[in-house]
Amino acid sequence: MLTEPEMSSAHLLTPASLKKRPMAVSSPSLGHHSGPRVYIETFGCQMNEYDTELLRALLKARGFQFTSEGNEADVVLFNTCAIRENAHNRLYGHLAEFKRAKQERGIVIGVLGCMAQNLKKDLLEERPFIDVLVGPDGYRRLPDLLTDALEYDKRGLAVDLSESETYDDVVPDRAEGINGWIAVMRGCDNFCSFCVVPYTRGRERSRDPKGILEEVRRLADQGVRQITLLGQNVNSFRYEQWDFAKLLVRVADIPGIQRVRFMSPHPKDFPPALIEAVAEHPHICRHIHLPLQSGNDRILERMGRCYTQLDYLKLVEVIQRKGAITLTTDIICGFCGETEDEFQDTLKVMHAVEFQAAYVFKYSERKHTIAARKYPDDVPDQIKGQRANQLVEWQKQMSLQKNRSLIGQTVEVMVEGHSKKSSSQWMGHNEANVTVVWDQSDEPSPVGALVPVLIDDASPSTLFGHLSS
Repeated sequence: MLTEPEMSSAHLLTPASLKKRPMAVSSPSLGHHSGPRVYIETFGCQMNEYDTELLRALLKARGFQFTSEGNEADVVLFNTCAIRENAHNRLYGHLAEFKRAKQERGIVIGVLGCMAQNLKKDLLEERPFIDVLVGPDGYRRLPDLLTDALEYDKRGLAVDLSESETYDDVVPDRAEGINGWIAVMRGCDNFCSFCVVPYTRGRERSRDPKGILEEVRRLADQGVRQITLLGQNVNSFRYEQWDFAKLLVRVADIPGIQRVRFMSPHPKDFPPALIEAVAEHPHICRHIHLPLQSGNDRILERMGRCYTQLDYLKLVEVIQRKGAITLTTDIICGFCGETEDEFQDTLKVMHAVEFQAAYVFKYSERKHTIAARKYPDDVPDQIKGQRANQLVEWQKQMSLQKNRSLIGQTVEVMVEGHSKKSSSQWMGHNEANVTVVWDQSDEPSPVGALVPVLIDDASPSTLFGHLSS
């Protein structure tokens, strides 16, 4: 069993042996030109996807190869999210699947990211077949830890949080496409009581804007046409004389970039300059994802959200006065102690704002959070489910109403490729980030182009139409 000092160390765990481990026949050693084959599976948000791109770059630079098939891999890595219970359950299921492969082929198994940071002790004690645990600030050490695991059967741990690590000098290894995601900052200082991010990703630190703009220019040269700027709270971005509004505008000014999005801001400190940028700049999408979480003041205070229902609605009013800016949101149902009347306050806010889309989650307690320490998780799961379903059904009706209001209108869509359901149809997203599907014409527009689509029909999640002449 690991002692507490060992758990806090970013150095190697006590090795099982300093003797070289017997490599499986199918596993090329590090001395071979081909390098070990790595399979990475990513759970969670776009920030996790961006981190996987950083990981691929760091591993490629050290000679590791990649495979899309887990059964061909010498190293299996799970880049994890600690926010949602579903991500936890999926990880545990996949670990069970690859445990047999480890026994049969001697593969190395690593858990990376937020769960590695937050649940390191539980994972290592309950699943001793895990070879490597690396938190979000320890990715630079991953190549060495994998090398030692492959060559010497050492178990490795790198979970120290950093006050300065931003990976600003690492060029992410991206798949080709028209969409690019860029983390402009890491960590969070908000300490919402339900959220584990400050404990898994550390305190806020912003990247140098010069590095961000250089990354955007490089992506534009590679054919990327839409950029999404990422951060746990992007409107907290600060670097010398730069704030997020200034950064957003400068990114949108870069030649070749047609659309810029961002997520997620926090309602407590939404600056007027950011609203102006969204409303006025032709390349910044008129869409704001504005997490609500709850519409009740007592629950918001328990959550540590630092705003009231009235504060939120006043901000929405300011945004809506700027014209047609689409709003989407996040909501948590069944937070600790939430009564039926308090839940109804959330529903009232949904009625008042009329979001384009809402991402609704049942509250699930996360270890080491303020809520886990202070409040009992006392709302029955059945009640959480009923409340979530009620919000989802309301939102479906609202989304359908908003989408059907566009029938007969022409919307500008960025072409992303063939529809998932039919090779005879194309798909993309409009400025509000709603999926649009249309029939393929004799001369289909190139991927990345902005095209006019006349809307003929709509569902709660999709607009259907044809190219407008």
